[in-house]
Amino acid sequence: MAAWTDPTLVDQRDRLLSALRGFGRVAVAYSGGVDSAVVAKAAHEALGENAVAVTAVSDSLASGELEEATALAKRIGIAHRIIRTEEFADPNYLRNNPDRCYFCKSELYGRLSGMLNILEVETIVSGANMDDAGDHRPGMRAASEKGVRHPLQECGLTKDDVRNLAREWDLPTWDKPATPCLSSRIAYGEEVTPERVKMIDAAEAWLRQRGLKLLRVRYHKGDLARIEVPVEELPALAGPTVRAELIPAFRALGFKFVTLDLEGFRSGSLNSLIPLDLLRTNPVKV
Repeated sequence: MAAWTDPTLVDQRDRLLSALRGFGRVAVAYSGGVDSAVVAKAAHEALGENAVAVTAVSDSLASGELEEATALAKRIGIAHRIIRTEEFADPNYLRNNPDRCYFCKSELYGRLSGMLNILEVETIVSGANMDDAGDHRPGMRAASEKGVRHPLQECGLTKDDVRNLAREWDLPTWDKPATPCLSSRIAYGEEVTPERVKMIDAAEAWLRQRGLKLLRVRYHKGDLARIEVPVEELPALAGPTVRAELIPAFRALGFKFVTLDLEGFRSGSLNSLIPLDLLRTNPVKV
């Protein structure tokens, strides 16, 4: 690997490594996305065998994500553990109120907290970065309750900083789009079920097979699919040839209605449905 020449990146890398050394032995809550991959890489660089990456598997994990995360952990060289989480057994999670993520993260971090001795670690760390403070993400409260540390935030690193570090470390996911859990595609108030997340997963896979990378299939009441893609991709999906294939394919998956969102792709667009008074009373962001 070429020597690091950008002094800003060198400083960011060194601060991140120093922060992780101060945590002792760590377990990285590792999804395989760019943020947790950078934390896993840094933890391995800083701590070697005293760092382990832990990936949680449940029905909300999109197809192919576990395989990619496993391959990347092997490339990094960090020890990798896979655990099963049971958020779908929690009625609070299934109810899908705007605080759904709190119950998911409570399940994840609760299981990790109970495994500290088994994993032989002292601290749980996440991949939350500074940009994550700008949206409604109640999982941060669950992290705080379990003493989870956020080294990227503690070092003041933004998403762009993280991607630059990932590219310098030659991590293939440096430009990978964010891949939040499948349950996040379901409109608040609509029950989260294994059947619905499977519909979403298969629908997004269908679109990716046709060359799309940045996309979401949002589930709304009445088995309605709202497709978000970059605005420049809308004409292709609206064309008669693709539309003639897309509509029956989505209906075969269980969707009764198929729509294209003319505003295009927007990360976290379902948060616009959260009442403002709830956002004011829930200032914690993730």
